[in-house]
Amino acid sequence: MKARTRIQSEKTEAILDAALEVFSTHGFRGATLDQIADAAGLSKPNLLYYFASKEAIHRALLSNLLDMWLAPLRAVDADGDPLTEITAYIQRKLEMARDYPRESRLFAGEIVQGAPRMMDVIEGPLKDLVDEKANVIRGWSRSGRIARTDPYHLIFAIWATTQHYADFDAQIRGILGTREDGHIHDAAHFLTQMFTKTLRPSAITGL
Repeated sequence: MKARTRIQSEKTEAILDAALEVFSTHGFRGATLDQIADAAGLSKPNLLYYFASKEAIHRALLSNLLDMWLAPLRAVDADGDPLTEITAYIQRKLEMARDYPRESRLFAGEIVQGAPRMMDVIEGPLKDLVDEKANVIRGWSRSGRIARTDPYHLIFAIWATTQHYADFDAQIRGILGTREDGHIHDAAHFLTQMFTKTLRPSAITGL
């Protein structure tokens, strides 16, 4: 395959960045190629030179997003201290919510629609990774290093609490009356406390 020129690479990145903004704002169904072309500063025919369809742009975004999205979970180390690893995972997820809100909304929008363009990934690589880390958490629990817990629902709870800070950012800032990011630090402190108290070996949890 012929290597892309610098200009081609720059235009591809401009299209993807524009599409990320449009898709995260309007969702897949509400987004149009005209909106993406306008946001990228290109004509629609020029955009179609790089991507054949709206679906192709969306697939490229999701593909790029997936590796980044799974990195915090991949980093959970089976040989580390369990509470340290879990709270570090919470911190990384909150940092992603702060630094990549558009990507979070893109991913959430796809899931809310039933994941029509990435169910194969959810049932494949994502499930494999979650199964792997669930087994790690189950091992920590069985060895008494953390309280007895359902590893899958623990992971889901971390996803739910951390992703909220990206997907409902406007609501959070409106209620707290802030435009700064200090609430992310406060959230990290609160969630660390909550999950640590739940997971300490002395905590009483359901089986």
